[in-house]
Amino acid sequence: MTDDDTSELRAGRTGLIVKIPEAEPAVRAWRERLDPGAREGVPAHVTVLFPFLRAHRIDGAVRRALGEVLAVHPAFTVRFESCGRFPGVLYLTPEPDVPFRQLTRAVAERWPEAPPFGGRFDEVVPHLTVGQGRDEAALESAEAALAGGTPLTAHVSSVALLVHDGRRWHERASFALG
Repeated sequence: MTDDDTSELRAGRTGLIVKIPEAEPAVRAWRERLDPGAREGVPAHVTVLFPFLRAHRIDGAVRRALGEVLAVHPAFTVRFESCGRFPGVLYLTPEPDVPFRQLTRAVAERWPEAPPFGGRFDEVVPHLTVGQGRDEAALESAEAALAGGTPLTAHVSSVALLVHDGRRWHERASFALG
């Protein structure tokens, strides 16, 4: 959940994520080194929708609607058994990924003004970012190290709303899955 905007422009940005604390022991050191989001307070996660609405638009009605949209989706268990790559990005692949896709689709359909990743991609691929950037050797080292540490299993029962204050991300609310 990072972008190239200045911190002034990031203030008030929001995102919806599924936190994956079970992955922290395996990925924390790599993320702190290779993922700017980790240094800004974003925990290990799979993104549901980023960017979401600007923070000033998230009032009680939006929170109630988010709760309703997310509550119809059941909690689930996910495994991370392998790494995947986008250009300049190393990530862990969730299996199954269908529940994440369903969460993203449901929120994006309810708030079409907030398409996933600003509409930059034709397909949204659920993933847990480990690292990103131009240091290909570091990404390869992380991938090799993680190959021996997977699979990881996590139970997903909620979606967190994060808000950027211009310097860091903070959890503003949590919404239970059904």
